[in-house]
Amino acid sequence: MASDIEIARAAAKKPVTEIGARLGIPAEDLIPYGHDKAKIAAHHLSGLGAKPTGKLVLVTAISPTAAGEGKTTTSVGLADAMNRIGANTLLCLREPSLGPCFGMKGGAAGGGHAQVVPMEDINLHFTGDFHAITSAHNLLAALVDNHIHWGAPSGLEASRVTWRRVLDMNDRNLRSVVTGLGGPGNGAAMESGFDITVASEIMAILCLASDSADLEQRLDRIIVGYRRDRTAVTCADVKATGALMTLLKDAMLPNLVQTLENNPCLIHGGPFANIAHGCNSVIATQAALRMADYVVTEAGFGADLGAEKFFDIKCRQSGLQPDAAVLVATVKALKMHGGLGREQLATENVAALEAGLPNLGRHIENLQQFGLPVVVAINHFTQDTPAEIAAIEAYCAKTGVLVALCTHWADGGKGAEALARAVTDTLAAKPADYRTLYSDDLPLFDKIETVARRIYHADHVEAPRSVREQLARWETDGFGHLPVCIAKTQYSFSTDPALHGAPEGHTVRLREVRLSAGAGFVVAICGDIMTMPGLPRHPAAENIHLNADGLIEGLF
Repeated sequence: MASDIEIARAAAKKPVTEIGARLGIPAEDLIPYGHDKAKIAAHHLSGLGAKPTGKLVLVTAISPTAAGEGKTTTSVGLADAMNRIGANTLLCLREPSLGPCFGMKGGAAGGGHAQVVPMEDINLHFTGDFHAITSAHNLLAALVDNHIHWGAPSGLEASRVTWRRVLDMNDRNLRSVVTGLGGPGNGAAMESGFDITVASEIMAILCLASDSADLEQRLDRIIVGYRRDRTAVTCADVKATGALMTLLKDAMLPNLVQTLENNPCLIHGGPFANIAHGCNSVIATQAALRMADYVVTEAGFGADLGAEKFFDIKCRQSGLQPDAAVLVATVKALKMHGGLGREQLATENVAALEAGLPNLGRHIENLQQFGLPVVVAINHFTQDTPAEIAAIEAYCAKTGVLVALCTHWADGGKGAEALARAVTDTLAAKPADYRTLYSDDLPLFDKIETVARRIYHADHVEAPRSVREQLARWETDGFGHLPVCIAKTQYSFSTDPALHGAPEGHTVRLREVRLSAGAGFVVAICGDIMTMPGLPRHPAAENIHLNADGLIEGLF
């Protein structure tokens, strides 16, 4: 059986100008990066009109497991299938991060016969967006250090600098560092550290900004540290915004690529969903809704993380109105939520699957709280048995949601036509009544509690006094209206990654909070979650190499 990268390499790609023509984009409005990928020029985006006309479908998933769920693969398969049945559909995805590509995942462009191409480019340097964000973030860090070196006219104190550095790679050794060692000529000695690029506030800002003017205003508001009296010092105060804008000029433009079936796809931005808001850019999504009748997009990890933040952060800030949600589940993952180990998944076990179904049910209920109709997609694997599939279908029938068995990994868009029809039928029959989970005027800690109780089914949120006092100060400073972005493990509704299924009555423990004033949300970090991940014992990088022909192998 061919690997993902072999399937992608054998694809009959069309020139990107042909893909753009399908969307009404003239060749002169594309900025090509080779023959098979391009950025869409700013003047074309601004000429698309003010009002979106397409319907927006979010693809999300049950809580992730080591067995995998295939959310991106299903997003690609669904978009291909909708185009096959005559529904003019445009796919919007996030860009993969190098850290997970060389760490756990090995790639994130879909899989099998449901992929976006060029797969190697998308998974590696692509069009340089992440490098631009990394450079802009670290330029701000350098300007902050230089500002302090020359006397800090803003009053910024070296001991109160909050702006860290970033790197698009998993590197646990850089989580906590000391900079400026070696005497005054090397700057002030300060404690600092690195986050992964996808956790950068600049990544979040780029993905939430509506245009260049909005981007500039958001960059201005970034808080880099505090004065002795605890008043904030911003990016604007250190005169960094203009330089950052120059580095981000091209990164602001969405990237156009294609699926294996030559359907258009916009890939742009990529904040993580456990330590950021987990969605592609507002600019790409808004543009897609003006160029197609249907837009399929995804949010990272399980619905408790990516989908909640998609609704409560991205849609709240942008005015997007989602129309339906597709919830991806697999037999293997549900059996793991039912208590089986990975080595036990190949054998039929309906009882274990049924024990894991409450995880699916919890996610269905959560999505319905936002006023959206839900369709369940069973991402099929060859070892799935008819009895196991029937158990999922029966469970969905009891909950009143449509369910479709999908074989897009093996069969491409043809294998997801049942899902495509379920989605279009649902959109026609059940108009959404979209609403956010909480109001803007709810206090920050109450917003965190609302998510914890209604989405995670926790009984209690535990936070040290310092965290509660910090939230109160931010409310006094005028930030109380912001939404919250809860950073926790993706593997469980709780903050314990080993607690599978649908736990109830647990405690969510807040470790710290961070204000992303430019992005427009407050990050609440829970449990052992890290904003700079580490590599596993056997990272995917060990198997990624160039073969004798100079071709990349090992990405999947």
